[in-house]
Amino acid sequence: MDLIADIGGTHSRVALLDRDGRIAQSANYRNQEFSGLEDVLGRFLASSAAGAPERAALAIAAPLAGEEVAMTNIGWRFRRGDIVRVTGARELRLLNDFEALAHALPRLSAGDVRQVGGGRAISGATLAVIGPGSGLGVATAAPHGDGWTAVGGEGGHVSLPVFSPEEAAIVAEHGEPGGHCSAERLLCGPGLVRIHGTLTRLAGAAATTLTADEITARALRGDAVAARTLDVFCGWLGTVAGNLALIVGARGGVFVAGGIVPKMLEAFARSPFRERFVAKGSYRPYLEAIPTSVIVAENPAFIGLRAVLGYR
Repeated sequence: MDLIADIGGTHSRVALLDRDGRIAQSANYRNQEFSGLEDVLGRFLASSAAGAPERAALAIAAPLAGEEVAMTNIGWRFRRGDIVRVTGARELRLLNDFEALAHALPRLSAGDVRQVGGGRAISGATLAVIGPGSGLGVATAAPHGDGWTAVGGEGGHVSLPVFSPEEAAIVAEHGEPGGHCSAERLLCGPGLVRIHGTLTRLAGAAATTLTADEITARALRGDAVAARTLDVFCGWLGTVAGNLALIVGARGGVFVAGGIVPKMLEAFARSPFRERFVAKGSYRPYLEAIPTSVIVAENPAFIGLRAVLGYR
């Protein structure tokens, strides 16, 4: 058996694979119910009669460098040795969560995605993924020989550009004193709440304590401030995704992942996302040729983790 896990800021998804790479057992946990990653993995493995896995591949929502890992949006800390001890695995692979998604990109089927807007992928060209969830992840899959190389990074922390007085007001309220506001600050679940708070104040309405899911639900029911919140959010995401496409030359397509957008596919397709994606002046035709798609596959990081372990 091999162990794979996708450890995000809100949920941890864990599975055991049989010798053919098929999922033999899986579980989905809410992180707030656990003290740390060792607790999550210990609970899962205790529920299995399979014994210690031969190998483990974990996708972690954190920058990875050195022995110790500090998760960005949950406050968990652990050492690689702790994971080896808890799992008993002879081989351990730790990947950034979006690096794992990048490994999945060349392996997605037509049913795993929903295209938004026009464009046609160039076969064998660079692929990119961006995804708002508890934070904002970014990664690239670049062609290399007969295969692909996944390149992770911290692109969610680029400076967020401003194109209107409304966006300027949001950034002024939630950015840092020196003027920088990271894309992740506003393009994530908590960011959706921040955008809604500023727009509510600008509309002269009473402050709310709505969650991101509640804001989305209100928007889909026609609430004006909530609907505007989604438009601002999706438009900004389109701008950052377009920047990503230009930087890495993602002519094979840009994919949107994460826990937010797949829940509002129709609204997302109607939103300013695609227009803001292509709105790059003289490079508009270049971007119009690049397809943008939402990943709707269940647990897409598992696809990438299976590939890392050598399964087809």
